[in-house]
Amino acid sequence: MRFHLYKSNERGVKDLGWLKSNFSFSFSNYYDPLKNGFGLLKALNDDFVKPNNGFGLHAHMNMEIISIMLAGSMNHIDSMGFKEVVKKDWVQIMSAGSGLRHEEHNVGDEEVNFLQIWIEPKIQNITPRYQRRYFPEENRLNKLVTIVSNEEGQSHCWINQNAKLSLGYFQADNGLSYSWNHINKSVFIFNISGLIRVEGKELKERDAIGIWDTENIEIKTVTESRFLIIESPINH
Repeated sequence: MRFHLYKSNERGVKDLGWLKSNFSFSFSNYYDPLKNGFGLLKALNDDFVKPNNGFGLHAHMNMEIISIMLAGSMNHIDSMGFKEVVKKDWVQIMSAGSGLRHEEHNVGDEEVNFLQIWIEPKIQNITPRYQRRYFPEENRLNKLVTIVSNEEGQSHCWINQNAKLSLGYFQADNGLSYSWNHINKSVFIFNISGLIRVEGKELKERDAIGIWDTENIEIKTVTESRFLIIESPINH
């Protein structure tokens, strides 16, 4: 097994007052030549947006963009005609494909916190698409739940890439074994809250680890913990 640790206090930070972003990889004004993504995972931004603020209309092309809502209420308006509000435990994905525009704002009374994830697509210039699913936390206790997959299904969102995203919410002194086809695949684990150990490596809140050259790992929860597993290709 090979791995790289990503400590929370080593992330890039962008603070605009109304927006505070923490970048696991090079993004926006933050650049680190050693952090230009992890395989085809190109962005994992931990964003905090104050009430009555947000991102104005902007464009995307050929990127799979996933948002995982951790707190607050955010609206979503796009050029495909979708207009809705997502809250905690909602997951949404846009296949930007040949091009789309969208905007999103904090429409609630509390600060929004969401994870913004970018993964390079498998097929370029597809027709843009949008999808969302609800994953209530009370239904995920001591289970690893698939939230995004390249396999079609009613229980998760679909992605235009050979990738899978899963959320874990486990009580203390618990754990699981995670396996995958390691050929051209890597796993990135982001610890949202609590304290976990991945193959003995300790991850505190907002720490992460990237793993490759293996096909099975053990995750142990020291305290009640919430974490995200991203399984994605290393190369096209």
